[in-house]
Amino acid sequence: MRVLCTGATGLVGYNFVQSASKAGCEVVAVCGKNELAGMGNVSVVHADLTDTDKLQRLVLDVFPDAIVNCAAIASPADVDANPDLAHRLNTEMPEQLALLANHIGARLVHMSTDMVFDGTAAPYVNTDIPMPCTLYGTTKLLAEKKILKIAAPTTVVLRLSHVSGNSLTGRRSLHEKLLRAWAGGKKTPCRTDEIKCPLSASVLADLIVEILQRPKLSGIYHYCGADALSRYDMAARIAVHFGLSPEEFIEPVKGERPCDLTMDAHALLSRVKTPAPTYAQLLDEMQLPADLRPWLISKGGKAPVKRFKL
Repeated sequence: MRVLCTGATGLVGYNFVQSASKAGCEVVAVCGKNELAGMGNVSVVHADLTDTDKLQRLVLDVFPDAIVNCAAIASPADVDANPDLAHRLNTEMPEQLALLANHIGARLVHMSTDMVFDGTAAPYVNTDIPMPCTLYGTTKLLAEKKILKIAAPTTVVLRLSHVSGNSLTGRRSLHEKLLRAWAGGKKTPCRTDEIKCPLSASVLADLIVEILQRPKLSGIYHYCGADALSRYDMAARIAVHFGLSPEEFIEPVKGERPCDLTMDAHALLSRVKTPAPTYAQLLDEMQLPADLRPWLISKGGKAPVKRFKL
């Protein structure tokens, strides 16, 4: 199977490319400014995904069996800072991918977010009516609507909860950001009233590969971790995992209003073999960025033992 993956150096894309390569897929990885190291069955291209003509040329040249769209401006703050670019990348670009996928008869797997909801009526099932309260959530909801209007029978939209794991740059995942902030002498504020179901990027990658192997699966589905945790709980467990004191590095805070984005993933889990990972599993996967090892040792912390993925 030939797969075109956009956002291949992002957290989700990077993990998916690895999983798809191991599964024997021929992957064309679309990268931005970061470089992707060589992997079996993987070819790398650089492209401006907001350029409609170049995107069309890319898809027609590759002519994939499936397109996996992992590209997005995923930070709500970054979306607010550059709404025009966010609209082009988060909404218009996925619409173009849907048109192109429909034209060449390819499947499309698109990453969406739990933030299409406002956090007032959890747990959310995939048939609940979305109501975003951020511009980021709005751009992603518009993309869902446009994509499914074009190619619903061959498209899977995955609404994801907080995705974490190990990134290409060692700077994208929650534990990587927290450890770098702590190494810089910062005590990080983390909300106790924002609830999500943290998800492993590597398990998500395996799920996407499984979806590609299930051609009859289509529609909107939720996928998330098995445990509902606040941002503070996540950070505290990360600190303990690396042998650090949560009290020294984390400040518990509250937001303007409580926000519970817990999702119910039963509709998808009843159709696939890939399970919902626990947070303990996610912690076991977390690797310490190599450049932070001296700091962690100086603080009396511990570098977790690397384990093979069985």
